[in-house]
Amino acid sequence: MPNDVGANRALVEAAFARWMDGTAYISSLFAPEMTWEIVGRSAASKKYPDAASFIGQVLEPFGRRFPHDTPFRPVRIRSILADGDTVAVVWDGHGTSVAGTVYENTYAWFLTIADGRIVDGVAFYDSIAFDELWNGVDPV
Repeated sequence: MPNDVGANRALVEAAFARWMDGTAYISSLFAPEMTWEIVGRSAASKKYPDAASFIGQVLEPFGRRFPHDTPFRPVRIRSILADGDTVAVVWDGHGTSVAGTVYENTYAWFLTIADGRIVDGVAFYDSIAFDELWNGVDPV
């Protein structure tokens, strides 16, 4: 049975709302076999073969660059578009690092949904801003 476009959009929109209000992370939607590609030339740019690799190599060390009680979060959803099994989200994120520096970035994510889970993700963002945080703030 094909994915329901409206249901896919609603699923992603609800997940972002929970992430924004601090009740869950977007990774709660990741299928274990998910692949994730960060496009470009940032320090984290490459294709990750599964959710565990992406979480362990990017999300966890990224998250450790922010205080536990005030993590990096989306602060504005610019657009959520759905077409077939793909949901595109353009969003702004903000956080103050453990070093006291402000990190802001705009992301464009293209998420493939199957059975209510993200099975493939492709991310675009300002790689210079990301690298300044990644290389300039040690994870705690």
